Amino acid sequence: MTVRTALILLSSAAVGATTGGLTVLADAGPAAAVLAGLAAAGASVSALHALIQ
Repeated sequence: MTVRTALILLSSAAVGATTGGLTVLADAGPAAAVLAGLAAAGASVSALHALIQ
């Protein structure tokens, strides 16, 4: 695994965890928080891949 790949995956995990945490704080259920976090992490992988070159 290259450093670039590790950086992209770690950053997307941080984005997903932050999104999930903020969703929980917004009084949504845990299932909604997990779905929001996974969606944000998946979307950020594509964005970070294009951004970090």
